[in-house]
Amino acid sequence: MPIKKILVVDDSPTERFALTELLTAKGYQVVTAESGEDAIVRSKSEKPDLILMDVVMPGMNGYQATRTISRDEATSSIPIIMCTSKGLETDRIWGMRQGAHDYLVKPVNPDDLIARIQALG
Repeated sequence: MPIKKILVVDDSPTERFALTELLTAKGYQVVTAESGEDAIVRSKSEKPDLILMDVVMPGMNGYQATRTISRDEATSSIPIIMCTSKGLETDRIWGMRQGAHDYLVKPVNPDDLIARIQALG
């Protein structure tokens, strides 16, 4: 299934803007969420083809949101790529165990991100 709509989840307005600019320039439709709780709601209402999930956010973190989305029957088919500053191997393993399909460390290389999105599509 080709990826057309991407949900960008990050509490940083700068990160959301940068990812939105990059993705829209490549032809993707982008919707955003500012928190883990918001990501869960928007994943159900927007039905994105992919979610880019930050980890470090106030309230529900990205690991918790990824676990909730990946285990909910309504949203479990949506692939999630974690995009986070948490770069330890244990962080990556934990993210994948929560249901993430891929894990990128910030600052995200734009070409690498697009290649991984295309690989999922």
